[in-house]
Amino acid sequence: MNETEKVTDGDTIKILCPRLILTRREPGLQWLIGSPFSPPFTIISTFKSIHTSSSSSPDFIKESDDLRTLLIKGFDIIGGLIVGGSSSDDGEKNAREVIVWAGKLRELVIGGGGRENLENRELIGAVAGLSGGDVKFFVERRGNVTAVDSVVYEENQEKFVWERGCLFRCNLPIKMPVYLPVKNKADAEKMYLHAAEVVASSFKDPLVTYMVERLSKDISGAPQPVIIRGVDLDFNADLTNIKFVGEKSAQDSDAKKLTCAHFCSKSKSSPALISVENADVIQVSVLFNRSGKSPKSSAPFAEYIPALEEARLFVVDFELEVLCYVAKDLLLMSAISKLIIPALVDQFNSMKKAVLPKLLAQHPQLCSYHFNPPGLLHPITVIYELNYGETELKQVEVRRSLHMRLGLPFDRPLLRIANALDFSMMKDGSGNSSKRKGPSLLKDVHIGIPSSGVSGGVVSLVQGSYEYHHYLQDGFDDSGWGCAYRSLQTIISWFRLQYYTSIDVPSHREIQQALVEIGDKDPSFIGSREWIGAIELSFVLDKLLGVSCKIINVRSGAELPEKCRELALHFENQGTPIMIGGGVLAYTLLGVDYNEASGDCAFLILDPHYTSNDDHKKIVNGGWCGWKKAVDSKGRNFFLHDKFYNLLLPQRPSMV
Repeated sequence: MNETEKVTDGDTIKILCPRLILTRREPGLQWLIGSPFSPPFTIISTFKSIHTSSSSSPDFIKESDDLRTLLIKGFDIIGGLIVGGSSSDDGEKNAREVIVWAGKLRELVIGGGGRENLENRELIGAVAGLSGGDVKFFVERRGNVTAVDSVVYEENQEKFVWERGCLFRCNLPIKMPVYLPVKNKADAEKMYLHAAEVVASSFKDPLVTYMVERLSKDISGAPQPVIIRGVDLDFNADLTNIKFVGEKSAQDSDAKKLTCAHFCSKSKSSPALISVENADVIQVSVLFNRSGKSPKSSAPFAEYIPALEEARLFVVDFELEVLCYVAKDLLLMSAISKLIIPALVDQFNSMKKAVLPKLLAQHPQLCSYHFNPPGLLHPITVIYELNYGETELKQVEVRRSLHMRLGLPFDRPLLRIANALDFSMMKDGSGNSSKRKGPSLLKDVHIGIPSSGVSGGVVSLVQGSYEYHHYLQDGFDDSGWGCAYRSLQTIISWFRLQYYTSIDVPSHREIQQALVEIGDKDPSFIGSREWIGAIELSFVLDKLLGVSCKIINVRSGAELPEKCRELALHFENQGTPIMIGGGVLAYTLLGVDYNEASGDCAFLILDPHYTSNDDHKKIVNGGWCGWKKAVDSKGRNFFLHDKFYNLLLPQRPSMV
């Protein structure tokens, strides 16, 4: 149609993602992500378009290759948002163009695992100017473009997604043996691709069996695993036309009539439990059943094909692991045929393509990881090559590209392997993802403590999690001399828990060893009970973590309140714990509450001198973690006026 029609009754844009609002002033194109299991025109997330062709339109091949891996099955491209238009006429034109782009990309992405019915597609075109103003929405339905004024911003975004949906997970290691001519690369590639096609087609083999079970084993009365046979699956149905089955059918004993709700918990009482981390996870295992009866009689045979040139046996390893988002009222059989199997095929093809350039050399070691970065309502999947270290430039550039696409900051390591969702912990029902050996320590003990008492102050706090390290932990007696060591351990735990490092929190002896190795201390220092201060802590952080530090010196404890503005800026920009050393004492500073007009302030102190067991209530009630004013209500000074103080401010590394 040449003219934009008026919106039909019932067309409403529902927006779940805050990023659509936050980044709309950035010029460029974003893909709008929705799900066939949500109402039409529901925007769940946005991905930035990062590949551009010579004609300034998106490079659809590169974009589709990326999104086919990144976007888990159960989510689709449902449109695009283009930022930078000026006049309303340009806006309408741009919206029509972005709808065409989104349709082309959607077709390419879905084409990796089965084509959709393009006649019934519903797409969104959105435009926004750089100078602000509302986003203008247009929708395409059966080839007709309509303007939409009805826009709803959903408040309970995670509840909207995860009350109606669950996750399917399938991990499948594949060893693909293939004989390749070592001196004819073209023939080797053809033979490799042919072998890969045979493997990809085997997922739809009628003899393949899929076992479905709830991932967590700790739930009482969990249903028994269900067997779905490949011969019963329908691969031709369009997912958008599949009829959903109600909860009542979920209790049916016939595997063909069971829905995904059969393996889902019936309710989650707390809204805090409705999230990706607490979503119902259903495990699918692939079993190749070759024991079925054949309708035809046959005898075993062997075929001998002599090699015409030098050939070698190559065994290519593929470690597949896919996630899918599935509506709870969808039939199990439909979830496997329309989501799990296409996901396995897509991931296998992506890995196959990555291996091809190095076919006759060292094969890349590929592994898929699933992440749920902040601000995103659903997981994403990333394939990393493990032959590269995480700090090597090629791997850093891969993560930087992902941060750009997802709108993530470039100074936070949010997509490192240590951040990946750990489903192995769900399997045994422990729910504890900590990789620390031995008993776990208390984390984030400042949460829930009483207020500081500063009237009209602005609170600036540590960003992220940390562990509370204090005297006598781990059966080690450092009472009277180890407070700075414990403060350093708390700081290093912060860097571990924010995934800037994977090293273990060092012991006192390992800290001393580091200082000896850099030449700051003599060998006799190892095993001693000598104190260390802010300077030594900065040396250790630089050696073990590559972290630089800023140091503030004050001549007297009376001067510390004058530094509150600077400390507040540190917590807002860097967010790391601070070590305060003065005289014979060391503390960890977790935040400040500062009224700039009156000068009134308080310091959130985590005291490493605590010597009892890790009882959160006892720690808070005893004042071992709490707000301290420089001068309390009885006129006592917390920071001594006759002592100097050094403040160690670790700087957050700028890395991805």
